[in-house]
Amino acid sequence: MEATPAPAIEADRKRASGRRRGASLRRAGVLPLLIALGAASPLPGQLLHQVRTDNVQVVYPGPAFAYLLPHIAASAENALRFHRELYRYQPSEPVTLFLEDFSDFGHGGANTVPVNFVNLGVAPFNYVYETTPAIDRMYWMANHEMAHIVHMDQGAGRDLIFRRWFGGKVEPVAEQPLSIYFNYLTTPRWNAPRWYHEGAAVFLETWMAGGLGRTIGAYDEMVFRTMVRDGAHFYDVVGLESEGTTVDFQVGVNSYLYGTRFLSYLAHRYGPEKVIEWTARHPGSKPHFAAQFRHVYGLPLAAAWSEWIEAEQAWQRANLEAIRAHPVAEIRPLSASALGSVSRPYLDSERRRLYVAVRSVGQLAHLAALDLDTGELERLLPLQGAALFYVTSLAFDPDGQRLFFTTKNYGWRDVHELDLATGKVRTLLHEARVGDLVFDRSDRSLWGVRHFNGISTLVRIQEPYTKWEQMYSWPYGQDVYDLDVSPDGKRMSAALAEVTGRQSLVLLDLERLREGQLELETLYDFENSSPANFVFSPDGSQLFGTSYYSGVSNVYRYDFERRDIDILTNAETGLFRPVPLDGDRLLAFHYTGQGFVPVETTALPLEHVGAIRFLGTAIANEHPVVRDWRAGSPAALASEDLRHSGQPYSTARNLKLRTFYPVVEGYKDSVAAGMRVDFSDGLNLTNLALSLSYSPDEALESSERLHFDATLRHWTWKVSGWYNAADFYDLFGPTKTSRRGYSLGFDRDKVLVFDDPRKLTLSSSVRGYGDLDSLPSFQNVEVTERKLIQARVALAHQLLWRSLGAVDAEKGSLWEIEALANVTESATSPSVAGRFDAGFPLPLDHSSLWVRTAAGQSFGERGDPFAQFFFGGFGNNYVDYRDEKRYRTWRSFPGLELDEVGGRNYAKATLEWNLPPTRFRSAGAPSFYLNWMRPALFVSGLATDLDRSQLRRELVTVGAQLDFKLVLFSNLSSMLSIGWGVAVEDGRGPSDEVMISLKIL
Repeated sequence: MEATPAPAIEADRKRASGRRRGASLRRAGVLPLLIALGAASPLPGQLLHQVRTDNVQVVYPGPAFAYLLPHIAASAENALRFHRELYRYQPSEPVTLFLEDFSDFGHGGANTVPVNFVNLGVAPFNYVYETTPAIDRMYWMANHEMAHIVHMDQGAGRDLIFRRWFGGKVEPVAEQPLSIYFNYLTTPRWNAPRWYHEGAAVFLETWMAGGLGRTIGAYDEMVFRTMVRDGAHFYDVVGLESEGTTVDFQVGVNSYLYGTRFLSYLAHRYGPEKVIEWTARHPGSKPHFAAQFRHVYGLPLAAAWSEWIEAEQAWQRANLEAIRAHPVAEIRPLSASALGSVSRPYLDSERRRLYVAVRSVGQLAHLAALDLDTGELERLLPLQGAALFYVTSLAFDPDGQRLFFTTKNYGWRDVHELDLATGKVRTLLHEARVGDLVFDRSDRSLWGVRHFNGISTLVRIQEPYTKWEQMYSWPYGQDVYDLDVSPDGKRMSAALAEVTGRQSLVLLDLERLREGQLELETLYDFENSSPANFVFSPDGSQLFGTSYYSGVSNVYRYDFERRDIDILTNAETGLFRPVPLDGDRLLAFHYTGQGFVPVETTALPLEHVGAIRFLGTAIANEHPVVRDWRAGSPAALASEDLRHSGQPYSTARNLKLRTFYPVVEGYKDSVAAGMRVDFSDGLNLTNLALSLSYSPDEALESSERLHFDATLRHWTWKVSGWYNAADFYDLFGPTKTSRRGYSLGFDRDKVLVFDDPRKLTLSSSVRGYGDLDSLPSFQNVEVTERKLIQARVALAHQLLWRSLGAVDAEKGSLWEIEALANVTESATSPSVAGRFDAGFPLPLDHSSLWVRTAAGQSFGERGDPFAQFFFGGFGNNYVDYRDEKRYRTWRSFPGLELDEVGGRNYAKATLEWNLPPTRFRSAGAPSFYLNWMRPALFVSGLATDLDRSQLRRELVTVGAQLDFKLVLFSNLSSMLSIGWGVAVEDGRGPSDEVMISLKIL
């Protein structure tokens, strides 16, 4: 399959130099992506197949992707061949490449620890605002993700020595924090910030595709041009990741933007060869990315970053001057502030309301109505699963006063209807995978584009909108998007993207299409720019849309009578999503650093607009070596034997030894030393972890000095056992999980519903214990019964919402019902318990109020420790790896000693106020910095033995907790928590507790 894009490196990319023209992923884990398949079968071998090339193992679910296998495998091999030549890279192992279709838009991710792994979503891309290039997505993603593999996997010097010592690349695991250090020793370049990895991959992907990529990106130029125009703050190398990826509507995308721009600056000033030298790990290079920067460039990374900011400001001032050489569009804002990300808008001219979906930092995404006269924004409905840039696919029925919209926009989209008169919401299609919705007023039908198995299909949905009808499917490599239907229902406009990257504004004859014939006319060839959001005028004689055709996103108008196109605006930043009004007026959305602002402007044909310069084009002109960095076509590498379905993928046959390394653990009050060994398959669907340690403490009985732990996970199943269980974190604090004796158990977590953010899980387990001296879950409760069989089943549901930039869930609910049976030689003690939490967002950004409740009843003998619930303490160790918000659990009660209060039944309620976090703009260094501080206040009430007044205890605790998020080794999150609580009970004085805890990972 031919997939090489046409060259796109042009002198300043000035495709419309001012004259009107005529017609012409980083790190991924596959298991979360397989949740949808988990309900179908517990055995991945029944679902997955594989094919192999010399350097790539392609794993895919079922035969649906067979038509893509030759092209994908060849694209991956082609990208690796390129990197082997450019970087002199030799893979440490083959790359496992997993194909899936679990989202309606394409995506990718890569990881190299413990194995080289790439995940590719085969669905078409979302081209909104040209945030992704419209070229063959498999070719583009292979180039990008394989760049990640190279930058993280390549090793030299001590890296290779430690890989031999530890058997491979050590994965950092919270249970064994020494693995964090061993991970750095084996893969130092894995430990680099996201901007470094994404910037390097984007820089390379552009030249590998012949200049089609985000290094020569109009959106990127617009972002930084706007920052300079508005005098916005440029983040330094620390502040970008500590604050810059959370405070505006683009959140994590800022890592791509800054990283790509910084590396492009380096290439422009110092040459692209030095960028390769910096990102390479060759003999003589420095392990740490910042040390290697100083080694290559002769100055600190922070100093070069400051130089880039000065150069960027000068570059964009020149671009602004070029735009201002011609009259700039006059705009009148229609709202007091930016809305963040916005969907396609719809005008209700009779009611003077503009319907749009918005998503901004600090507030939950929602459908909204903007009053054009007052500028007030009315919230209509919160949105589930809103997308970052386009929020939702929205359509409007003006006669029926209905909005149609999609949810789960990062998964398989549902289609819903909102009745604007009553506020009622009706689900029309579940997991229809349809978007780009548009309403046909002539017959009241919906049209949309369905993505399935990598194919774009135009569908029609007639009343009552409960099923879709396939109208036409484009072949792989052609994607259609941004639909609109003419007022008379006879024509449809759309944007059509080709595999080469060329994009056109096209017109479809709907009357012929309803008869089964596709009649498509190309109205205008926009070359490598997107014809974005073209919509019909009220009389159907014209189309209005936007394009970066001059380098800046301006409004264009296509006239059917003249069969020509006009440019109508000369914007300083960019205008998007136009809505024509009467006369020469139109509505549009004006780009700002805080999101899009609805504006009104005058739209008259212009003879000249300002054209900007692209930094990527300047690199190609001044350093022509990048013109030779083309990956070429993978077509010549396609193998005929890959055109057939491969063999089933067996996790057992792919299970291999990954790493082994020394560990330190705690057992009661003693120290143990030993080894950990890890096995896994390439997808990490099956993994086995073994640890063996020994405590030389003579105070321990000889039978307690040896410690062993084994955990086997396969799909949704877990088998685990231990002998004298030890735990590293028992060395640091009051909570002890080490236990004398032995145990063997079976667990399974079955996801019954995964409808993000809704999740329903059924958990079950059976575990046996022997030679116990204390309860398995309550360290301070001694037992005389040495043997125990414990059976548990629990059903848990959560529906949690968070806004952009949130550090915790801000709205929603979660509940859990658990049944437990403790069986000893003398008695059986069944019990039931449950919890219900509900949260409500407050007017303050990122602030919420939560009510958390829990209750339980045991049916065993009163006084039997196996038939009681125990409470007390925060539960955090000084160094820990479990949830830092331990006071939220049912068993926690700050101010008391651990397990101090017990009862055969209980009821507990907590009121919690999460205050807005404080973000640190720049506190630390690239390898260690503070991210944010999160305060919370809480008050809890507890009553035990409710059925016996003489035994009943009623207590109250009041407390607060501060959490400081830390980042280690540039990308490993930790949490420093400081808490205080005071418990009060009638008949006894108050008791307080101070908690200090560092959570690892």
